[in-house]
Parts: sequence; C-alpha cells; structure tokens
Amino acid sequence: MTATTNGPLAGVRVVELAGIGPGPFAAMQLADLGADVVRVDRPGGAGLGIDPRYDLMNRNKRSVLLDLKSDDGPAQLLDLVERADVLIEGYRPGVAERLGVGPAECLARNPRLVYGRMTGWGQDGPLAQRAGHDIDYIAVAGTLSMFGDADRPPTVPANLVGDYAGGSLYLVIGILAALQHARTPGGAGQVVDAAIVDGAAHLTTMIHAMSAAGGWQDRRGANLLDGGAPFYGNYETADGEYMAVGALEQRFYNEFIDLLGIKDDVPARKDFARWDELKAAVTARFKEKTRAEWTAVFEDSDACVAPVLSLREAPAHPHLVARGTFTDHAGITQPAPAPRFSATPTSVRSAPALPGADTERIADDWDVPSIKSGTATSSSNATSSGTATSSSTSNDPERPLS
Repeated sequence: MTATTNGPLAGVRVVELAGIGPGPFAAMQLADLGADVVRVDRPGGAGLGIDPRYDLMNRNKRSVLLDLKSDDGPAQLLDLVERADVLIEGYRPGVAERLGVGPAECLARNPRLVYGRMTGWGQDGPLAQRAGHDIDYIAVAGTLSMFGDADRPPTVPANLVGDYAGGSLYLVIGILAALQHARTPGGAGQVVDAAIVDGAAHLTTMIHAMSAAGGWQDRRGANLLDGGAPFYGNYETADGEYMAVGALEQRFYNEFIDLLGIKDDVPARKDFARWDELKAAVTARFKEKTRAEWTAVFEDSDACVAPVLSLREAPAHPHLVARGTFTDHAGITQPAPAPRFSATPTSVRSAPALPGADTERIADDWDVPSIKSGTATSSSNATSSGTATSSSTSNDPERPLS
C-alpha cells in the first residue's frame, strides 16, 4: 500500500463561510484530514479580533474575500458552491436564506452538496433565534451540572464540551456521513443541522444510562466519574500543583494505594459510608511530596495516576513528544492533526490562511473566474443579487462566539 501525505479527504472541496468558534474548528478538522477548504472571509473580519497569522483554526485552509451583502457576493459564492462537495455556515437560522445562499439556492445549484449548519440551539425550537454561548447550551443540556464540587457552582470547562465536542465534532461526523450518502448510487446532497445543545446532550448518553440503572445521582461530586469517588479526582501536591487519579478498577486501585503508601491505613474502597475518610487520607498523603516526586513514583505503574500539566507544559511531556502529539509550524507550537491514518497520513501543511490571500489561485484551481474578476455568472446573479441587497439593510446577526 502506497501512503500519501494529503490525508484521507484529499480531493474533497469545502466552502466555509467565515465565522467564529465551532464552525471554523469543524472546517479545520476537515482541512487537517486533507480536504481543500476555502474560507470565504468578509470585509471587516469575522469578529474574533485575533491576529489572523495566529488563528490556528485557519491552518491548512485557503481564503477568498467576498461581501455576501453586495450585489455580486451571493452569486460569486454560488459559483464556488457549484464546484464544492461541502458548505459550512454558522449563522443564526434564516440569515443564509436572507442572503440568498441558503440550502434551497445552494442545493439547486449543486444537488450533491452537503450543507452543514452549525448553531448553538439548532435550526428550530423556541430558542432558535436567541443568542447564546457554549456555557448556555451545555447548561440547558444538563451537561454543565455535572462539573465541579458539590458545594460550589458548576465549573466552566472552557468551551471544549459545547463548542468543540458537542458542536464541531458532531458537525464533522454529520458531514462525513452525508458525504458518503451523496456519493452512493442514487444518493443526493442534504442539510446537516448540527446544534451544540443536541451534541452536548448526546455526550451524556452513558450518564443517563447509569442514572436509569440507579448508578448515578443527579448531583455533583457524588458519583464515580465526577470527583465524588476518592480514587477518581485531582489532588494537590506539596508545591501547589496537582495529580490526577483514575484508579477505577480494583487491581489499579490496589497498586495506587500501595504506591501512595496508605494501603494499611484506609477503609475498603467499597465502604461508601467512609469515602470521606478515604479521600481525606489521599489528600493528606499527596501534600507530602511535589508533583515531580509523585510523577516519579507512579510513572512506571498501572495505578492510573498522571501529573496535571498546563497548556504550556503538555507539549514537552515525553510521551507526547514521542508520538508527535504537538507540532511546530510557522513558529507556533500547536496540536497536530488527529486521529492518525496508516495509508493517508495527515499534517499541518500551511499556516493560517490570511483573509483573501488565495483568491487568484482558488479562482484558477476551482475554475471560478467570477471571484477573481468580480463578475458573477448570470445563472446565479439573477436569483440572488436582489436578496443580498435587501438583506444588507435588515437585521441578520450571526450566532456569536460560543
């Protein structure tokens, strides 16, 4: 088998309507996998305020600059859509339609197109038109309620659980499934409605199963996987750092308390009434050594204990170095593409795309002269320019950064 360096999605063309948050991350994932992702930037930028040279979510992409509120903008976009396999947009419901680039227009132009829609609340429902951020979506989904200590407010898990786990990655799954369908005999394009609230809820499937079976209490800090168990949580060390403990299985737990040096001084792990006593003993013991010292104690064991590293520390961990989990490209240390493929390996091929920098090349590669000349094809201009003009004076807010 001959390996290629283009990734498994080489040959797939993706149009990404510039936004912020989960949409760009989903497009980055497709780009990392080898797709030719063309980001359609708009005058004035996408609103994130980051120097585009450091916006890693735009790595492995190319960029054109189009004003979808201009007379020609929607028609130029449809010229790109005609030659694409996938489109990704993250506007509030109805905005793309008002611009004249909604599913109806795009699928009429390209019946095999996969039209990916990334929102927080979804395309319908009572909250569909409301603004929101990651924290709001995971709050309503019940996911946020699980994080943190029992006697404190829920802990905010950055925007990883909602935006990226419940949003971006579900959109990518949906796009890949719909792309497979579109390419089968008799298949066709379709709309993928990826809502963060749906994905965040879906992530809790196992927890709902445990709850139904009586193995999960509907409150924080009282369960096996939420820090309630003395053998699954984070413990402070003598130098103010932390060690993460995940000694769930009995054999791993046995090794854990042995190496911790408390094997003969604590109650049995299944003595739930004395979990507070067990946790206190573990807490006190960890504070007797530094994180580095405890790391040395546990590093060659199956006790399921690891140091809690910061974002700056993680790239230097020997295991991550050996696997190449992080990579340096264009002077920036960043996570390498994941997952890995034996026959079609992926890589960071290019630095973050600068807005509009690739217009000429894309116009030639995709055979879309309208984006270069500013003159759209007549077949699309007649149906979309009026819509775009009227929408430019209406309220068409995009879904904000989550």
